[in-house]
Amino acid sequence: MNKNKPRTQHFSKDYKNIRQYEVKQECELLEFLLLTLKDQSRNSVKSLLSNHKIAVDGAPITQFNFRLFPGDTVIISKTPIYKKTRSNLPIIFENDEIIVINKPSGLLSIASDKEKGSTAYRMLTEYVQQKDKHNRIFVCHRLDEDTSGVLMVAKNAKLRDALQDKWNELVTKRGYYAIVEGHLKEKSGTIKSYLKKNSENLMYSSKKAGDGQFSVTHYKVLQEIEGYSLLDVHLDSGRKNQIRVHLGDLGHHVIGDDKYGNPSNPIKRLGLHAYELELKHPFTGKTLKFTAPIPKEFNILFPTFKK
Repeated sequence: MNKNKPRTQHFSKDYKNIRQYEVKQECELLEFLLLTLKDQSRNSVKSLLSNHKIAVDGAPITQFNFRLFPGDTVIISKTPIYKKTRSNLPIIFENDEIIVINKPSGLLSIASDKEKGSTAYRMLTEYVQQKDKHNRIFVCHRLDEDTSGVLMVAKNAKLRDALQDKWNELVTKRGYYAIVEGHLKEKSGTIKSYLKKNSENLMYSSKKAGDGQFSVTHYKVLQEIEGYSLLDVHLDSGRKNQIRVHLGDLGHHVIGDDKYGNPSNPIKRLGLHAYELELKHPFTGKTLKFTAPIPKEFNILFPTFKK
């Protein structure tokens, strides 16, 4: 073992050792740090970068002129943050504008209050910077940490902003596989409600008009086995935890979902997978369609299902 090899900093295990600052306007990283850390000299600020103590949204950055954009979060750590060697990235598609991956279950899309290091954003940032250290990526949408499937990021802020501004209008299909407990009385249907957040940061349904964000979920039973059903789910709206809440409203919780109910967990992960994303390019109008195969864990319960 090489005892001199630097140890990777894991933010989630040492959260008290970091400070974070939100970027309000476009600028270079060194400029932002000098304005933010006014009590430190230019040399000491530069040393933070050269000593690997700066990250942007969880991705370690050392370039002085790295470009920041509004909404970015700059993280300063007391201990070094080192890049990781990435191999076998689950990339579905890549061109000069976007990257689409099959995000694994258990991986956050972007940094959260409790986890700064292990995210899809960091993984993809380190990937694109292997080609050019000034490259970066921009998150267009998110998947829940425990949901696997199609996740798209942009390679420039202009495209990210255009996608985010009209996401619900541009997206034409959002398809998910969901495994739930029990057998549904109605084998297909539509769930409508207003979703809002409670004091514990969990979502819940309200039938009162305007009491939250209007949300529509369509479902169809694909297969049934004893105790479980495999559903094809499509969304008209993409709210936080929408599928998990709406299926729970029917009395059929997604397996492995310990946030909403207490269902069984026979496959040792959340039974939710984003298998399809179809949208129109905001500038060209071209239809983009990406799919991710059903996870092998789902085939543990439904070995004969193929699509």
